[in-house]
Amino acid sequence: MDTVDRKILTILQTEGRLTLTELADRVRLSISPCHRRLRALERDGTIRGYRAVVDPVALGLTFEALVFVTMRQEDRETLLGFEDAVARVPNVLLAQRLFGDPDYLLRVLTADLAAYQRLEDDVLAALPGVQRLNSTLVMKRIVDDRPLPTS
Repeated sequence: MDTVDRKILTILQTEGRLTLTELADRVRLSISPCHRRLRALERDGTIRGYRAVVDPVALGLTFEALVFVTMRQEDRETLLGFEDAVARVPNVLLAQRLFGDPDYLLRVLTADLAAYQRLEDDVLAALPGVQRLNSTLVMKRIVDDRPLPTS
């Protein structure tokens, strides 16, 4: 990956709807070489896809919690069962396995505290292998969905 590829990635992370002509102009390439580079970045998985970034408030998702999950046991079957199940919970926007204690961190969005309480009691606590959930409420997002550094 050279500086031109990095420039393409930098631009597309913030302006993903640029036309190929606009992108080529911004990176100072003609359309054909820019298109080849773009397709290569898509083919090799560097660019994993394109999406709209939606404001959660517009969907009524105004309550955010970070949930720390401690597992009862950490055998492979339990962990894979938990990971498979948590990946199917739509309100879980991020799930990360951690070193040490706790075992997982989840980022969860719901409409309000009551909806979160139902999700935690009925869904999250019932996930395979969960011993304990510890929630921290998000007061304010300072940095959210920042583009990856390319240099």
